[in-house]
Amino acid sequence: MARPRLAGTLLAAAAALATLGSCIRGGAGAGGGGEAPEAVVLPGAQRDGEPTVRIGLAVGAPGVGVGGGGALRLHAAGVGPVGGVPAGATLRVLPTTSGVVIGAGPGGERLEVERLTLVPAEAGGTVRVEGREYAGEVQLFRDRTGVTAVNRVGMEAYLESVVAGEMGRRLPGESEALRAQAVISRTYAMRNMNRWRAQGFDLYATVSDQVYAGAGVRYPLATEAVASTRGQIVTYAGAPIDAFFYSTCGGRTADGTEIFRGAQRSYLRSVSDEGPAGAYCRSSPRFRWTEAWTGPQLQETLRRNLPAAASIPAARVATVRGVRVAERTASGRVGRLAVGLQGGEVPVDGPQVRGVLRSPSGEMLRSNLFTLHETAAGGRVTRLVAEGGGAGHGVGFCQWGAVGRARAGQGYEQMIQAYYPTTTLERLY
Repeated sequence: MARPRLAGTLLAAAAALATLGSCIRGGAGAGGGGEAPEAVVLPGAQRDGEPTVRIGLAVGAPGVGVGGGGALRLHAAGVGPVGGVPAGATLRVLPTTSGVVIGAGPGGERLEVERLTLVPAEAGGTVRVEGREYAGEVQLFRDRTGVTAVNRVGMEAYLESVVAGEMGRRLPGESEALRAQAVISRTYAMRNMNRWRAQGFDLYATVSDQVYAGAGVRYPLATEAVASTRGQIVTYAGAPIDAFFYSTCGGRTADGTEIFRGAQRSYLRSVSDEGPAGAYCRSSPRFRWTEAWTGPQLQETLRRNLPAAASIPAARVATVRGVRVAERTASGRVGRLAVGLQGGEVPVDGPQVRGVLRSPSGEMLRSNLFTLHETAAGGRVTRLVAEGGGAGHGVGFCQWGAVGRARAGQGYEQMIQAYYPTTTLERLY
């Protein structure tokens, strides 16, 4: 698209961009080019080699609300500055056939561009998107089904929110666990840069990658943990490791290949999380747990989840005759589940177990570390109870284990070596 298109407003080539309602104002370049966009200096980005990371905040959204906080400047791809949004004002960005559209003022004015970039008008400011504040800049563009919103921000500013979001608020005596998470999250981000390049960003802002909620989710201890480990990552053979992490291991971590096919790594092996006083992650609220299903609840759970996982017709899940652990892994987790149905047992491999045997509320089972207790009558299961430990896949870094190790006086370097043996701590920048 050569230039922004204003519908309902006639513009002379050299005229300033017409006011769009009460929100957007500014000047646009003439003809098919215009002034180049101003260079945006992201918080901390490129200083001492620090990279910028692109975070997918929304994908395929029917619309994205922006503004409402500090004043913003707007730039259009290939055109340059196209206006601004005053402090406190909001607008909606909607998809069009070839880009995105903003505005819709009282006279029907609207600004349609291929790609829109929002930048804080004041140094140190943030961009508000759907009620959340983000450092750096936010880009919006059309994707296959709607609008994609991407936050471009310096790595360290990104990590301040990630560490706070992943670890929650911690006490001063647990700061070493925050430092360990900072190094691991930085490693994960470096290892997975461009993971979602086809969609226009590096990482999702969700558990699909790492939890990221922007500049509003930060606190001093997490910020200090990021600053004190600036540029540090975990490497093996000179490259960033596959830095898997999760909530609670339950007393022992899992081998990488128990959960992830192809994760045959010397540093992703099962290790004990036991210390002198018991498991380091024992203070986790999910260290031990129980889940129970009535007969009808179990049948409904399996009817919804088993056919796709096991490639069977849903009609086969008419009667659940039994559920048993058919195989365990070296770390004691369920490596294979066998579900008895009409016509015989159906196997469920370990990586699929948590998604098949969901709780009655539909949530994924907390972990693969569990035992089953079955009650049956009349050739069908009437009650199933799972008694388990831990939360998450169990490969690599145990977050609650790190908290326990910090309380026991361990430093973050020691924690990283415990969960990722044979690795090296290096500083990139």
